[in-house]
Amino acid sequence: MRSLTRLDDWTPDEIASVFALADAYRTGRGPTTNGSAVMFFPATSLRTRVTFERGAATMGLQPIVFPDTTLDKPEALSDVAGYLASWADVLVVRHHDLAVVEGLAGAGALSVVNAMTDENHPCEVLSDLYALRREQRDLDALRFLFVGADGNISRAWQEAARALRLDLVQCCPSDLATPGASWTDDLETAIRTADVVVTDGPGPHAHALEPYRVTAHLLDTAPSGVRFAPCPPFVRGREVSADAVAHPAFVGHGFKASLLPVQQAVLAHCLGLG
Repeated sequence: MRSLTRLDDWTPDEIASVFALADAYRTGRGPTTNGSAVMFFPATSLRTRVTFERGAATMGLQPIVFPDTTLDKPEALSDVAGYLASWADVLVVRHHDLAVVEGLAGAGALSVVNAMTDENHPCEVLSDLYALRREQRDLDALRFLFVGADGNISRAWQEAARALRLDLVQCCPSDLATPGASWTDDLETAIRTADVVVTDGPGPHAHALEPYRVTAHLLDTAPSGVRFAPCPPFVRGREVSADAVAHPAFVGHGFKASLLPVQQAVLAHCLGLG
């Protein structure tokens, strides 16, 4: 039994195993099972919920979905997990508090997958890395540039960078940088050597991050073949310009198709199916 709460807890071999399973699911060869996946999602979840629900169902797991607020009651998380283990095989949890995900996983009753917290979003980053790998790109050789403030997407990228020893630089004002990140505030210079450019929404820092908007002009100065992968939901004219989304570097909506096989692969790995 394995859980995914943060990528810091996973080895490169485990991530490679997930990518191999994702290859199998993408081509219709992934392992199947019988059982159920209990899921907790807020009403605003879109891409993550669709791909986890569909992914679980097509691999043989019945998705049983609750609002994330179901977990916000004075019951010990170990008891929640202990009771659900009688009927479920895995929990998929999207909740603002990482401690809730860790508390459920720490009970040791059944596997738990982090479907996003305020602290991190491991499956989202795994999906992007898998999509890049599918393009025959050597992840070790890529230079990643994260443009944005400290937050769950930034921290998930930092987790992935530590797990896989990625070359990752964050670009933002100094007071908004993620603790421990390799950092610069010079976007014009940093983008000139970036093979992959990632963004996140500005949250409460829209004014401070306005000079860090990624534009087509900036992408034109990046190395040939640069990939631009803004984390959805993105807003044209906010963290990205409209012409950046129209630029050839933009990976497009199809890039996120990898969410489905990757999240199936995470479920399979945690359940010991691979």
